Amino acid sequence: MPLVTLKDVLQPALKQGYAVGGLVTLGWEDMRAYVAAAEAEDCPVILQAGPGCREHTPLPILGKMFRHLAEQASVPVVAHLDHGYTKEECVEALESGFTSLMFDGSRLPLDENIAQTKEIADIAHAAGISCEGEIGFVGYANGESSAGTDPEEAARFAIETGVDAMAISVGNVHLQQDKEGGLDDARIRAIDAVTEVPLVIHGGSGVPVAQRQSLAKTSSICKFNIGTELRMAFGAAMRTAVNDDPARFDRVQILKETHDPLVAATRQVLAALKG
Repeated sequence: MPLVTLKDVLQPALKQGYAVGGLVTLGWEDMRAYVAAAEAEDCPVILQAGPGCREHTPLPILGKMFRHLAEQASVPVVAHLDHGYTKEECVEALESGFTSLMFDGSRLPLDENIAQTKEIADIAHAAGISCEGEIGFVGYANGESSAGTDPEEAARFAIETGVDAMAISVGNVHLQQDKEGGLDDARIRAIDAVTEVPLVIHGGSGVPVAQRQSLAKTSSICKFNIGTELRMAFGAAMRTAVNDDPARFDRVQILKETHDPLVAATRQVLAALKG
């Protein structure tokens, strides 16, 4: 099945009351496991190349990896640039075969964020692909604090940028290792009331599974970004593989043993979003 755009998978989710997993990739092993899990659950999947991934592997290589997996897959696969910070980076992703660009201008003043996001959205749409923007800054566990999304600003942002998906800050935090938090339901409902665009939750690993399920069914949140939760599963599987035979040094053999545990963990994430 060929790659599809973010709009292709989020519009059905919006209409039918479910969400799609935006899974943060770091390399071949997790990409492959994510697609295998999506096939097992018979649902679409969004493969995301964030800043850490791009620091390790160039965008043109990532584009080829995503496209190869999509062509072999039996389910829709989106190749998504996560947290693109510059026009140049977004254009490089487009030229590398990505089908969705996320421009992150959430640290910018509102007018500047709107102007720059609109420019990227126009570039994406002219090429027949999708664009996600962010309004309200999503912070980091033990790092920068969040700045919650203002519903009126969100309404203006959605209309003036023309994005296909809008990431919001409603109590979510990047890199959270537990699920003891929870999202601000009242703020979500207020944003929902004044916008029609599919909404995105970054830092989805910290959101309790029951709340993910509920919001997928009852709100416009159609995409949960999940990274930390699955990196932890991968790390635990690799640690077990290494410790089981300390004399082993062939990394291919070690990494093979991460596949099944990561597929199992990913299936749980995806199943909870299907509605």
